[in-house]
Amino acid sequence: MAATQIRRTPFIAGNWKMNLDHQQAIAFVQKLHWSLKEAKHVEGSVEVGIFPPFTDLRTVQTLLDADKIAFALGAQDLSTKDSGAYTGEVSGAFLAKLNCGYVIVGHSERREYHDESDEVVAAKVQAALRHGLVPVICVGETSEDLEKFGASAVPVGQLEVALEGVPADAEIVVAYEPVWAIGSGQAATPDQAQEVCAKLRGVISAKLGPEAAQRTRVLYGGSVKSTNIASFMREPDVDGALVGGASLVVDEFAAIVRYQKHVGV
Repeated sequence: MAATQIRRTPFIAGNWKMNLDHQQAIAFVQKLHWSLKEAKHVEGSVEVGIFPPFTDLRTVQTLLDADKIAFALGAQDLSTKDSGAYTGEVSGAFLAKLNCGYVIVGHSERREYHDESDEVVAAKVQAALRHGLVPVICVGETSEDLEKFGASAVPVGQLEVALEGVPADAEIVVAYEPVWAIGSGQAATPDQAQEVCAKLRGVISAKLGPEAAQRTRVLYGGSVKSTNIASFMREPDVDGALVGGASLVVDEFAAIVRYQKHVGV
């Protein structure tokens, strides 16, 4: 069965990185909620996810629950360990208690600034699954990788390691984020994104089976904005976006979420 025959709910996820304190987070979430409501956004047509810093999670969770706001909540990282003498680390068990549904693992900034290897990322995938969290597995190539190996070799290799030992029925999300596009203003072309996302879906099929490949959402990330999101979403193997800087601007992020309204995709 072709990938285009299975409807996967689009997922637009905002990674706030190290931005917005807990008071700013309240204002942002409220404004985003009202912006989408006033624009008559159809709830459920797109899954909206927000990934605040750790210090905001409890505040945002309380707000989402109290105001019945249907945004998915995720964390930006987790420890490979469940508990113990690991100063500064955050366990998946703690995130699960805060009703986090998702957690980002393997983001290029963690790989680069914290020297996270493919094996560490794989251990974090397992830690997320142990606690019922859906790992958003980030993969992507640098500009040097792109020149030396092409666009798909490095992310394919990263995903193959990350999926070692993952059960076929596990829920995961994969995010293709070319490192050279993150924060650069230079996004990949829709054709480039489709080519790599299709190969990543092939890895999922090989490791977890065709059914898992059909249901798993593969996102694109890297200089995503309201003016280019629709072009990515027209591609059959791109199921959403992991948005960085643009997710910190309410009107811009709302416009990305509402890509269907703008262009009728």
